[in-house]
Amino acid sequence: MIKRLFILIGILFALSSCGDDVIYRIDGKLENLDNETIFAVFEGDDYKVIDTVLCSKPGEFTILQKQEGFDIVTLFFNNRTKWTTIYLEPKEKITVTGDVNYPSLLTVKGGRINNKLTSLHKDIAPLLKEQEEIAQQLRSSQNSQIEEIDLTSRLINVNHSLAEYAAGYIADHTDEPASLVLLQQYFTDPDDTRKLDEFLVLLSPKLKNNYLFNNLEEYSRKVKRTALGAEAPGFSVKNIYGKPVSLDSFPEKYVLLTFTAPWCDMCQTEDLYLDELVVKYPKDKIDLLLVSLDDDQQEVRDVLKKDSIRWNLATDSAGQAAMLLELYNVSSLPRSFLIDEEGKIILKTDDGLELKQTLEKLID
Repeated sequence: MIKRLFILIGILFALSSCGDDVIYRIDGKLENLDNETIFAVFEGDDYKVIDTVLCSKPGEFTILQKQEGFDIVTLFFNNRTKWTTIYLEPKEKITVTGDVNYPSLLTVKGGRINNKLTSLHKDIAPLLKEQEEIAQQLRSSQNSQIEEIDLTSRLINVNHSLAEYAAGYIADHTDEPASLVLLQQYFTDPDDTRKLDEFLVLLSPKLKNNYLFNNLEEYSRKVKRTALGAEAPGFSVKNIYGKPVSLDSFPEKYVLLTFTAPWCDMCQTEDLYLDELVVKYPKDKIDLLLVSLDDDQQEVRDVLKKDSIRWNLATDSAGQAAMLLELYNVSSLPRSFLIDEEGKIILKTDDGLELKQTLEKLID
């Protein structure tokens, strides 16, 4: 009997020890899941790990991560159409509950930042709910033009109210890590860092060792690198014909650097007026480099054979397009940079008409 008791105690001890090497644990109970597969993307300083988890019961799951060094995990639901970000602390058990149709209103408990953000989100729940519902309506293809304008206007107002709330919280809680998250969510403008820089100066010195603070400082530096009037970052790539291309390849002329992708409807050259501009302006006045997120150079060359314009195009076959996206801080497509004869950025736009009108003023 005593021997059996020792064996039982040993088994229980072994089972209890199995979880000792789990660094991060997340338990979830979610509503309105269309798909019982959860994708978890763990992110550290310079690497990511992707985990796929199936719910054990409808909407219920447990994610165990034994590898350490992660700061956040993003959970993707409903075929990756919905997601939420969770801030990690080693050995801190985290629970996430709620309706996945409103990701910003999910209740995330465990860890200082998660607890604080969940409390904040409860205070502004009506605004967050309205924001999500307007965004869902805008994604519908059944809206009339008038409805689109009205919805866009309403969304701008809601976003403004949320930003005002975030600004007030940050000003009153300069030593709170959650303030860093709010800065990231509401004040990372890809064209203007003034508000972000103002808040970074106000924050408590004890936050300056936080990885989020460091990320925001780096973001500010990247935006300034491609600010209007800044010297365009230099680069050296090869176009699809194997010819080296750099900013020095376009001496004493305007350069139009345009980022596109084949799957982007707004990125077509005719929609950006690039076809018209290439034909209209001589190469001694302006030259163009297209950077496209294509993987197959041969396929691109075959397509271009049917085009009357010989495009100067660099693709992502060697990761060079991705490198340029990072260098020029491009977060959405399309994106065009107009660089003057002295190598200064004088226009950043995703609007082909704005580009066309600017060149008419400069060159015509």
